Amino acid sequence: MSLRGEVCVVTGAGGFLGKRLVRLLLEEEKMAEIRLLDKQVQPQLLYSLEECRGDTKLTVFEGDIRDGDFLRKSCRGASIVFHIASIIDVYDSVEYSEIYGVNVKGTQLLLEACIQENVVSFIYTSTIEVMGPNSKGEPIINGSEDTVYNCALKFAYSKTKKEAEQRTLQAHGEVLNNGGRLATCALRPMYIYGEGCRFLLGHMSKGIQNKGILFRMSQPEARVNPVYVGNVAAAHLQAARSLKDPQKRNAIGGKFYLISDDTPLGSYSDFNHVMMSPLGFNIQEKLMYPLRLLYVVCFLMEMLCMMVRPFVRIVPPLNRQLVTMLNTPFSFSYQKAKRDLGYVPRYTWEEARKRTIEWLASELPKERERINAK
Repeated sequence: MSLRGEVCVVTGAGGFLGKRLVRLLLEEEKMAEIRLLDKQVQPQLLYSLEECRGDTKLTVFEGDIRDGDFLRKSCRGASIVFHIASIIDVYDSVEYSEIYGVNVKGTQLLLEACIQENVVSFIYTSTIEVMGPNSKGEPIINGSEDTVYNCALKFAYSKTKKEAEQRTLQAHGEVLNNGGRLATCALRPMYIYGEGCRFLLGHMSKGIQNKGILFRMSQPEARVNPVYVGNVAAAHLQAARSLKDPQKRNAIGGKFYLISDDTPLGSYSDFNHVMMSPLGFNIQEKLMYPLRLLYVVCFLMEMLCMMVRPFVRIVPPLNRQLVTMLNTPFSFSYQKAKRDLGYVPRYTWEEARKRTIEWLASELPKERERINAK
């Protein structure tokens, strides 16, 4: 089902995934207009998209996702919203009121804007972290949407993304101002990597400072399945096409889909090494501390930070939930997305790895220069 002639809004359009989705929409669909919504959209982004823009109008909407009037203006006349914008925080460094305001209230206001402005399709970018792992570190191997897993979420990020996802799915079937119905679905990608991934860049930076040795933060047996950013963008496009299809709209509406690809299973730390070993990086053989001792160290740091929080906010470099996440086997299949959405990874593992390594190689001299300049 083509999106030709449609008007869509992409929130977080200036970010890692948002930029990739906008480019894909321009390359594969002849849309009437794509609205790039973000706090700030760099002019370089618009310039880079000019080559593939064709006759599609690109409009920039800069503002706050918590501003209802701004959202209504952004959605007026649109038919599709891709809601990617959120605060990502695995260190619990952001105040809860801030992350809740953006991730939950922002999503709710955007849903209300869609209803008021008669937007018919809403695709929400969730995360695998709304499933866990739980504090016990219980594994999931090749899980699916039907996997039962008990988890009391600890991260403010996970909790707010979970609530925003629930609100999105509950809004499916809401009556629009013009009498139509809103259709919604959510995508839960695994850890997303690729060109522009700030987490990969951060690990490379720490490796440079550690004389070319990457820190090992996860045990080799804690295998996960990251997903390439180009494939996540493709899943969003397939979701929009499916919601437009009258025969699929009600079948997939109100549901979430796990998004992975054919990236080989491996721990987070070993994945970093796979990407950076061609650039001359090695990796520590073992965790810096035995896992149980690492939990104790994290607990003590968390208690210290809690004690001084009335006077100064200090964020520990590591916390117990993050250690659990990095050391729990947690992998999932994309078969339901393939069956219902027609999602098939556009990029093979070999292509994704090659593109990512080339990008890291281009960033390496800049990172070294930045570090040396300190």
